[in-house]
Amino acid sequence: MSHTTVGLMGSQDRARWDDFVQRCPDATFFHRSGWQQVLEEVFDHTTWFMYAESDGQIQAILPLAQVRSRLFGNTLTSLPFCVYGGIASLNREAADAVDVAAQALAARLQVDHLEYRQMHATHADWLHKTLYATFRKPLHADPEHNLLEIPRKQRAMVRKGITAGLISTIDTDTRRFFDCYAASVHQLGTPVFSRRYFQALQMIFGDDCEVLCVQQANKPVCAVLSFLFRDEVLPYYGGGGLAARMLAGNDFMYWEVMRRACGAGYRLFDFGRSKYGTGAFAFKKNWGFAPQALHYDYQLHRAKKLRNIQPLNPSFDLFIKAWRMLPLPLANAIGPHIVRQLG
Repeated sequence: MSHTTVGLMGSQDRARWDDFVQRCPDATFFHRSGWQQVLEEVFDHTTWFMYAESDGQIQAILPLAQVRSRLFGNTLTSLPFCVYGGIASLNREAADAVDVAAQALAARLQVDHLEYRQMHATHADWLHKTLYATFRKPLHADPEHNLLEIPRKQRAMVRKGITAGLISTIDTDTRRFFDCYAASVHQLGTPVFSRRYFQALQMIFGDDCEVLCVQQANKPVCAVLSFLFRDEVLPYYGGGGLAARMLAGNDFMYWEVMRRACGAGYRLFDFGRSKYGTGAFAFKKNWGFAPQALHYDYQLHRAKKLRNIQPLNPSFDLFIKAWRMLPLPLANAIGPHIVRQLG
């Protein structure tokens, strides 16, 4: 009878870890081993990438990272800055093994809470938030079929971008993307990630991290960084300034991601998560995507309740207004020091 043991991923385990991620139906792009390097080298977070194995074969994984902040608390999460995470497994015994190990680690570290960002809740007795929904939809092989499935009003916005003479190109670096994205989040009153973060994503994930830039008359209008995983495309970070709004640049941009993806053989478009009641949530529904609620699992340890550190919290209204008033270069310099503590 085989015995299940739990270990921590080392450099010698990365290849077999990623091989498991490719094979396991529960796994996502955010389970890939490269996130350990991103979280440790860019954000200086401590990680524990746990796996359960039997007969020398990985049967379950659970990547974890600790985010410690005087302002926002001390948490153990799978995974910070990621939409999905939690346990990916091939059988219940292996899943239970990494689950028990993670709970023991959270208790030993005395974190405020342990969080699994899985698509579906697995612990009925833990706390849950219904803050986010994700938007996923199959792609057809024919781009025109996908275009016709977009609701009429939204399809008109895509055609507006086409009529404006917008074109898309695949960039080999993140420079133009960062400028567009930083301007966009600054308008929202949100701290931006560092340039180094996006450079690291592209370096570590290579061709599976793709940057698309939309331009008019050789001037950037908006840009998006997408993750490619198995048969899925995930436009994950995107944005643009005033020109994007005037020219329907964002509408055209996501259509170009979709058009290029189906032409390259991808069969699922993952629009990512958005908070209920936000403009981003409404935007994705307008594309004909049905929201799928995300029920993240939270196990309290030192904390007596979950903190509300979301931008929708009215307590952050003054901060958001003040952040919008900062000069963009100053916001870009300060932002990464704040956002690394959020996760």
